[in-house]
Amino acid sequence: MTATSLPRRNLLRALAATVALVGGAAPAWGGAAFAAEPETYTLTIRHLDRDGRPTAPYRTNVTGISGPGADTSVRPEAPSGVTTLRLPKGRYLLDSTLASGLEPGGTIWTDWIVQPRLDLDHDTTVTVDARTTAPVSVRPPDGSAAFVHSAMFVSVTHGGATRTVEVANGSPNLRVAHLGPETEAGAVKQWFDVNWKTDSVDYLLGPTFSGSRALTGLTRQYSAPELATLRVRGAAGPGGAGIGLLSFQPSEGASIGISRSMATPGTATFVVTPERGSWDVGYTAPRADESAPNSYTTERVAVRAGATTTRTFDGPVFGPALTERPAVSRDGDRITADIPLLADGDGHAPSAPSFDTAYTSLYRDGALVGAASGTPGQGEFTVPPAPGSYRLATTVTRKAAAGATTRVTASWTFASATTSGPTALPVSVVRFSPELDPTGTAAAGNAVRVPVTVQGAAADGRVRSLTVSASTDGGASWTRLPVESGAVTVRNPAAGTGVSLRAELTDADGNTLDQTITDAYRTR
Repeated sequence: MTATSLPRRNLLRALAATVALVGGAAPAWGGAAFAAEPETYTLTIRHLDRDGRPTAPYRTNVTGISGPGADTSVRPEAPSGVTTLRLPKGRYLLDSTLASGLEPGGTIWTDWIVQPRLDLDHDTTVTVDARTTAPVSVRPPDGSAAFVHSAMFVSVTHGGATRTVEVANGSPNLRVAHLGPETEAGAVKQWFDVNWKTDSVDYLLGPTFSGSRALTGLTRQYSAPELATLRVRGAAGPGGAGIGLLSFQPSEGASIGISRSMATPGTATFVVTPERGSWDVGYTAPRADESAPNSYTTERVAVRAGATTTRTFDGPVFGPALTERPAVSRDGDRITADIPLLADGDGHAPSAPSFDTAYTSLYRDGALVGAASGTPGQGEFTVPPAPGSYRLATTVTRKAAAGATTRVTASWTFASATTSGPTALPVSVVRFSPELDPTGTAAAGNAVRVPVTVQGAAADGRVRSLTVSASTDGGASWTRLPVESGAVTVRNPAAGTGVSLRAELTDADGNTLDQTITDAYRTR
């Protein structure tokens, strides 16, 4: 779940809305649950402002955690500031948002009060008092950074169930407080995400806490060595220069995250708190002509205090890549291929790659089993159960673009027989990773070192043989290049020329790969 900040007018509207609740009336929860446990109690909630007076508007939620009311979630409201309702016996989580400074021209302050443990086993009165709150101030080392938005989350676990509540804020003026008794040790998890921004850096700071109480106030001034830097580069891929779209959020837990545009080629810099864990990045590149844009997602990017991590999207060399899921698998007598053929230079596979034509075919003992077209690297084929020798071949093409692969062909051979369940088949790919400029090109006439990486069945020292060749005439002729220390060296041709790369591989079990990337990169 991802929360977003509330604009000022929406916050006013939400806090100003009141609905009269008849005293003693029961809220609408599942009739079956009520019938199974008819024991109910009265819960009275009093809301006081910073002057100690009954106040409205407010926004209060009562959320069931365990017991007959575990699935109950109500938001009682009344203009008087005092609400009364009946609920089944059980453990509840209460949170309440009050605001001050709502008058025209006033500075809005939000008070958020959380009671992680509300055991309703008798008629109970709870007083939500804004005077008990303390300020929240979590700031980056750069004093010139401007506040963007924030959200605080409280997660409570009891009886095997977890409930989470949150408050989103469009201003830095937030105060918070714990209410009521403590919960069991470690039952409360709380985190605060706040986004500050300068012209060149986005700060997403996320201190986290665990214990038996909700926070009452929070003050943290981060220093630069405590934070980690993550740079996201958008290359000039098939769409060329333009505006890309970027999303960025923690991998774990609810978060406000960040969504923003980015000029490409270009770089966005995020400075984050390592204690918030790993990070998920989404990137949508500019469109190439009228085709769909390349959209990428990379998850669980690890960061470290004092270190910089860089991820580049939509840049060459585009080509086959293998992810955690099997690229080619067999389930009984069904062989399925789903091979990312146009992963970018960092190995990110686009969700819907731009292409012109795609064709995949499967042969068994030299005879065509079937063919599929329309989606790069994908096909499903029904095959006989008996053992056989297979060759899977696939091709994808797309229009020429600066620094972008125009054609990928690959074929694999392997032996296979029927299986009792989903089984990965032994395929490999070769990745080429030259250092290129932001436009995805390399200087003409220079010698370029091109790292060569094997993924799949032949990885981890299981290569029996590997040859790599380069072509500067679109594949009409090839020059074999020695693989030395995990790389080959290419002498770049004249400016404006495409460099194509080919790999022929046999793994330790005799399975083979023949892979060609036409116009892997271009010279300038």
